[in-house]
Amino acid sequence: MAATHISRSMATNGNSGKLTISVWVKRSSLGEKGICGSWYSGAYHGILYFSTNNNLVFYDYRNGYIMRKVTNATFRDLNSWYHIVCNFDHTLGSPTAKIYVNGELQSLSTDTNYSQGATSSWLTDYTLNIGSYSGSGNYLDGILADFYFIQGYVYEASTFGETDSTSGFWKPKLDPTINYGGTGGNSCHLKFENSANMDLDSGSNNLTFTTSGTLTQTVDNPSHNFTTLNPYQTTGNASLNDLANGNLTYTGHSGTSYSGVYSSFAAASGKYYAEFKCTGGAGAVDMMMGVGNGIGNGTAPGAGAQDYVIFGYDGKIYNNGSGSTYGTALTSGDIICVAVDLDNNKLYFRKNGDAWFNSGNPESGSTGTGAQTLSASTTGVYHFLIGDYGGSGTPTCNANFGNGFFGTTAITSEGTNASNHGKFEYDVPTGYTALSTKGLNE
Repeated sequence: MAATHISRSMATNGNSGKLTISVWVKRSSLGEKGICGSWYSGAYHGILYFSTNNNLVFYDYRNGYIMRKVTNATFRDLNSWYHIVCNFDHTLGSPTAKIYVNGELQSLSTDTNYSQGATSSWLTDYTLNIGSYSGSGNYLDGILADFYFIQGYVYEASTFGETDSTSGFWKPKLDPTINYGGTGGNSCHLKFENSANMDLDSGSNNLTFTTSGTLTQTVDNPSHNFTTLNPYQTTGNASLNDLANGNLTYTGHSGTSYSGVYSSFAAASGKYYAEFKCTGGAGAVDMMMGVGNGIGNGTAPGAGAQDYVIFGYDGKIYNNGSGSTYGTALTSGDIICVAVDLDNNKLYFRKNGDAWFNSGNPESGSTGTGAQTLSASTTGVYHFLIGDYGGSGTPTCNANFGNGFFGTTAITSEGTNASNHGKFEYDVPTGYTALSTKGLNE
């Protein structure tokens, strides 16, 4: 959602004195990022954002702070969903304002409360921005789900979420009871679910929002978390700066700056499928895609003893620094399909939905027809792995781990997928699934 936000002009809500915001957020980068804001100017606004130090900050500023809350905790996880609930009630003799994350009330390093009956920037006819607090910069780099903005009522985190009795994880309640009737008619619920209009608004007020930038829908959500590329688990010279589009787009390096990045999720068993689309003209052939044990050792993908990647330049599989004839070379725009069978330690590749390379059959089980055999991982798991082998270009690789997009472009025709976990361009082999929370639990 970077460089994208939605907004609407609010009606004055008088002095109801109460507000609740609830939203699920999956971050893609660190530093100061806006979640939402009620914005008039630099002197009059209310905002909710991640700070430069990755604390959560919730405040109201009217030529000075009249309410300000800063969490002690920092939120640096780029692979998981956070459920954030903020509320306040300044009708009380001792006004309160709270921040919850994943159901836990946060302790605060800064704790400035409203005075009773204060005029609030959150309850007036300013512009409500979502995905940016100001509507001009300060964009959230990540994904939002289930955004509630409720004026006139205070709801706690338990209204919107609960602890799963099996996993112990915090999860969303699918149909909480919410009163949208606060003065001004500004209360809303944005599901971002319906591909036609993103369910803007799916509360009872049927509000109209303006979209700025490209609002992209993904199947990744708080109830089903999909793997992305992990900027903290790289090899060679790769870094967070090489990633974009929710950490699903990787841009390689030119020259001899070999680099690569692993998926945020890994598995010890099961069968998983992913797709990678390479672009960047002639440089696209320098991309490498496959699996690895997650230990980069500063080397190029395919140089490690337990890296197994196909090299776009010649279609060879590279492992431990050596290449073996396997498939065919790539051109810009090709989609490489990767199927990894960790029950039998077998790996398969194909291009653009055609026959599997080396006459492979991912459904052949322990026989491993046409497969590349994997050694037992020293880390106990394998990740998906993409990277580049230098060269004169700066190629780009867009990963589809089931999110249904290559970069910001939706797949053109959805293939069959018996697991129903994720959306892929081509048919998913029988018995394989997405590397996601539901896929891992099959």
